[in-house]
Amino acid sequence: MIQNFIYTDERFADLQLLRYRLNGFEELSARQKAYIYYLSQATLAGRDITTDQFGKYNLRIRKVLEAIYIRYNGAKDLPDFKALELYLKRLWFSNGIYHHYGCEKFQPEFSEDFLQNEVEKLGVSAWPLQQEGMQATDFIREIFPVIFDAEVLPKRVNKAAGDDLVKTSACNFYDGVTQKEVEDYYKALKSDSDEEPPSWGLNSTVVKSDGSISELKWTESGRYGRAIQVIISWLERAITVAENEQQQHVIRLLIDYYRTGDLKAFDQYSIEWLKEQEGRVDFINGFIEVYGDPLGLKGSWEGIVEYKDLEATRRTQKICQNAQWFEDHSPVDPRFRKSQVRGVTANVICAAMLGGDEYPSTAIGINLPNADWIRARYGSKSVTIGNLTEAYNKAAHGNGFYEEFVCDETTRALIDRYGDLCDDLHTDLHECLGHGSGQLLPGVDSDALKEYGNTIEEARADLFGLYYMADDKLIELGLLSDREAYQAHYYTYILNGLMTQLTRIRPGHCIEEAHMRNRALVAHWVYEQGKGIVSLTRQNGKTFVVIDDYQALRELFARLLAEIQRIKSEGDFAAARDLVEKYAVTVDSELHHEVLERYARLNLAPYKGFINPRMQPVFDEKGEIVDVLLDYTETYSDQMLRYSEEFGLL
Repeated sequence: MIQNFIYTDERFADLQLLRYRLNGFEELSARQKAYIYYLSQATLAGRDITTDQFGKYNLRIRKVLEAIYIRYNGAKDLPDFKALELYLKRLWFSNGIYHHYGCEKFQPEFSEDFLQNEVEKLGVSAWPLQQEGMQATDFIREIFPVIFDAEVLPKRVNKAAGDDLVKTSACNFYDGVTQKEVEDYYKALKSDSDEEPPSWGLNSTVVKSDGSISELKWTESGRYGRAIQVIISWLERAITVAENEQQQHVIRLLIDYYRTGDLKAFDQYSIEWLKEQEGRVDFINGFIEVYGDPLGLKGSWEGIVEYKDLEATRRTQKICQNAQWFEDHSPVDPRFRKSQVRGVTANVICAAMLGGDEYPSTAIGINLPNADWIRARYGSKSVTIGNLTEAYNKAAHGNGFYEEFVCDETTRALIDRYGDLCDDLHTDLHECLGHGSGQLLPGVDSDALKEYGNTIEEARADLFGLYYMADDKLIELGLLSDREAYQAHYYTYILNGLMTQLTRIRPGHCIEEAHMRNRALVAHWVYEQGKGIVSLTRQNGKTFVVIDDYQALRELFARLLAEIQRIKSEGDFAAARDLVEKYAVTVDSELHHEVLERYARLNLAPYKGFINPRMQPVFDEKGEIVDVLLDYTETYSDQMLRYSEEFGLL
């Protein structure tokens, strides 16, 4: 067992790799460990799907660069080779050639001549694209411009107002169609009278051929079929060691969905997944979140295997048990509140394996399913990923960040004392209650906000959590012991939204990622509305956030939450667009320059991700798993190359 499990020596570009420990894994039964192992294999088997979804040429580029990297016999300190190694590491991290957060294309620092020479050195026997029918000359001619020309497919997800978001985004969800054609296609499929609308477009590529638009479904016999077949095979093995019959039922429904592509089957799977509460082990596997699609329709493939942290889960259970109280006291129009909150459950969990769009960079909280009608009728299931937040927190302590950016020692002391706890509580409130709160008015299309929907939804959940962070109810429930503790989170949230998240933006760029837009929207709106409440001040030539009235700030959060909920409930696209474009997109270039300079002096990486533990099953003479051993020593590069070899399925 490794005690000091967080290693921070693997760092490159703007990234730092951490490790997470599977706390309490050794206490699980052999059957539970076997269940986790089989689900973990299913989680890793979808890796190539995500990489292909994130760019049409990603897989081919990865395969060729890996072949060069493995067989390279020149000087390893040659600048071109070191630049290629860096590019490949970034590609692995982002599941493609676009930044995992900013979505801009990486610009290689190795030369075209160097890459061409190494490609030609591979020869026929080592050429990795033989089965695809692409020769080295084809690769050089067709894909070199994608790698080297900054103007060719420059962004994975483009959300610039006024652009055709489909034609200007490099994500691989559409082929030969325009944004209007896609929107019209799905509009024709929808019915205003359908009270259980499927998540149209979630699991397909939209293509245009001979003037006709159609969908290529992602199924066992369709697109991504080979990878999905392997996912199914591991899921079938997981059924044999599941903890209960409901888990078996859930997995069979997921397999049926993978085989048919029927979105109604996915809804049924989601409902039954919500009902499974008794087991300690759980998982997510499939086409889920739609942030990777500029239109917010297509689900990126992701996987995570998890087991409950029983002690920490008592915190989230207190919140869920009082879900109706929180809903009833929400500062939104009563028309938009749920009269009866159903099925809200939440757990603090340990991640056991990350895959697809959850790896190496991952969420720290998840709330599913996403369908509004399922949330309204059946509830939602939330998780806060405790062992990942633990890793983040330990890596952040003592790094000088708050000394540089927080306005005074009193505020820093408050953050040091309550910051981690308040971050966890806000994540709980955001995921457990925020996403599950409120309701759409009858007849409102869940996709009415279009490309602004993701940002509005994240702002809604954040504001719900922010509002209740300062409520005496948390003191009553024993979740906070100090009525001033919430101030630590209010300060760091506004600081992040106004200033420090700019460390993740390149000079001259706008904010495009939905979660960053959400935080910018909230922070800039309250800054504009809260004169005398929130301000920016200069001290010794540096800009700092000052909050003069925390209770007044809470009232501003309440006002904005009421408006954001109205926009969501009424499907007010124009209001959503105006809010996002005014407060969430543009960057103050002078402040941005200052923040980048101050942050650079700290020598910190703005983004972090994780290396998975390696699982080694131990079999008995009957071929049954009797234990699973964990290895925390595998390097990042070794892990990525092993995954490409073992799970290179497309």
